[in-house]
Amino acid sequence: MNIQQPIFPWQVFRAYDIRGKITLLTPELVEAIAYGLACQYQQAAQTTVVIGYDARLSSPAYAQIIQTIFEKQGFHVVNVGCCSSPMLYYSARQFAGNGIMVTASHNPKTDNGIKWIMRGEPPCPEMIQQVGYVASLQFSPQRRVALTHVQHDFDVNYCLQYQQGILEDIQLKRPFHIVIDGLHGSAGRCAVLVLQKLGCQVTALRCESNGEFPDHAPDPSQASHLIALTETVRQQQADMGIALDGDGDRLVLVDEHGSIISADRLLSLFAEMCLATHPQHEVVFDVKCSTMVRNTVCELGGQAKMIRTGSSFLKTYLMQSHGKAVFGGEYAGHYVFNDGRGFGYDDGLYAALRVLEFLSQRPDFTLSQALVKYPERCGTEDTYISTYSADPKSLLADIEVQSHHIAAQLSKIDGVRLDFEDGFGIIRASNTGEYFTVRFDADNPARLNDIRQSFVSMLSDRYPKIAHDILNAH
Repeated sequence: MNIQQPIFPWQVFRAYDIRGKITLLTPELVEAIAYGLACQYQQAAQTTVVIGYDARLSSPAYAQIIQTIFEKQGFHVVNVGCCSSPMLYYSARQFAGNGIMVTASHNPKTDNGIKWIMRGEPPCPEMIQQVGYVASLQFSPQRRVALTHVQHDFDVNYCLQYQQGILEDIQLKRPFHIVIDGLHGSAGRCAVLVLQKLGCQVTALRCESNGEFPDHAPDPSQASHLIALTETVRQQQADMGIALDGDGDRLVLVDEHGSIISADRLLSLFAEMCLATHPQHEVVFDVKCSTMVRNTVCELGGQAKMIRTGSSFLKTYLMQSHGKAVFGGEYAGHYVFNDGRGFGYDDGLYAALRVLEFLSQRPDFTLSQALVKYPERCGTEDTYISTYSADPKSLLADIEVQSHHIAAQLSKIDGVRLDFEDGFGIIRASNTGEYFTVRFDADNPARLNDIRQSFVSMLSDRYPKIAHDILNAH
């Protein structure tokens, strides 16, 4: 029995990446994880790996620790410096599709994390646990790994190659005035250059990397984080606002009126764009997306495919669909093109440019006009509800049994989702904490209340506290 086992922080090894507070994700743990990763790449007979890192203060040093371990294990390591995750994925294509990114994405500055691709594909949950297992054997809390102070380094060559890849793909038939908010992450700097090279007039907000994240976490899904962007779009009468998260793989758009566009509406627009050139193909979306997405895909003659939440599952599904699925998106703002263009991974900048290209094909066509047919939904954001020590499996099984008395389509891909003609409700157990995630969506406020109430009724007898919290959540 390993005496150190109880203090090994298993909770940072999550369903689709490694992520947690730096009080847990210490230099010692990063070193142990690096051994686990090296072992995994060796087992797959890989010899080269690309490493990149985000704007966080600890990221360059953590990338250095990983590089040192990989070089000790005989790997050829290419360090592309501070970059966005999409740029790391793009650079990895030159080196057998192997890349490791040190990032905690949109999380607060107190966190860090690691995500990776091997031969172009993200790891499955079992592979992440496997790295954790090797790391747990290597990890010694008594050991001290000295953190060298490493500057955030921008490698111009890799940045230029990534830019060139995009510029060869995107054709704008007219210029736009764009406001872009990089939220002090690692993607803004390069994004501004690409937009300028495409002939756009660019107003840049927070596009210099700053791991202190002086305003708030680099999370564009919070409307309160986009006040500067929406106000600037209105003041400057710009054509569009673009917000990227901390590592640039997620996107939020703001239309010319300064209105934030929900992921459901943008997903519907992307489905329209991709099905126009690839009729009857599949469009993939996660279980948190609204009924509108499914209905839109079906009305456009496509095949609607719902999968579990997690951008790594989305990318893997698209890759393994052999071209059958032309696009995939997530409620969290990850958008992946698989229509023979783009690169098969989530890139917030690239997704924004596809919208601009679409608008540029008609004179004076605005984002709000393009989205008229996809009206704003009545929906709740993800709401986190304590489990109150209830067993998640039992609770979900209970809802499943009771749902048979309701006229709704049941899906158990990820938690329990009930689809009605005009909306849906979902309850999922968290991968990372003692809580459930719930979300409701409908065509109008009255139906939203009805759907929420049906979940409350199913839970009120056996789980009164959870039912109460769902009823009173906003």
